[in-house]
Amino acid sequence: MNSEGEGQAQRMFGTARRAAAFHRNQMTNELNDKMQSFIARQEMVFLSTANANGECDCSYRAGTAGFVRVLNAKMLAYPEYRGNGVMASVGNILENPRIGLLFIDFLQSTVGLHVNGQARVMTNEEVVAIPVIPQSLVNASHMKGGQHPECWVMVEVDEAYIHCSKHVPLMKKVEKELHWGTDDECHKGGDFFQVQSNQSNAISSEE
Repeated sequence: MNSEGEGQAQRMFGTARRAAAFHRNQMTNELNDKMQSFIARQEMVFLSTANANGECDCSYRAGTAGFVRVLNAKMLAYPEYRGNGVMASVGNILENPRIGLLFIDFLQSTVGLHVNGQARVMTNEEVVAIPVIPQSLVNASHMKGGQHPECWVMVEVDEAYIHCSKHVPLMKKVEKELHWGTDDECHKGGDFFQVQSNQSNAISSEE
């Protein structure tokens, strides 16, 4: 459904009829079979969250194909690892459950899928205690690459819709050794943007 701001923007730019057609033809409040199989093939997702003040964060998650698991037409689940320890996305969800996910198939169709909904953070123990949780999710709660998920994010789907492919580049996957869970800075990118070194230099110059 249109937000108040979307409606205002559509009136400003004369796109109300175009938007209504898109809503009617492409937006749904659950994941159909094609959407579910699409998600099961993806190895990455971009996600957006915001805290209680509306301050936003956009992040990236990756894993083996299907690491974001479709539990049913209205529910997704994905694991959260400790990463840099900031836990920005999880922290935002604890304040504000609204979440947006964007899956893009860069390797084949170049089509994307938006999934917006409400998220809930669950511990590994809470997840495996749910009777209807599939065994694959229970197994995924265990150690992988020296790490186990810190928690899981369960997403109740409010709306899902296509992201058109016309401006999405077609990419080719090349071999890269992945070091799941490593704390080795040379595998993580280290101080690529030189923030730490610049701050160290600034401190040294002040002394």
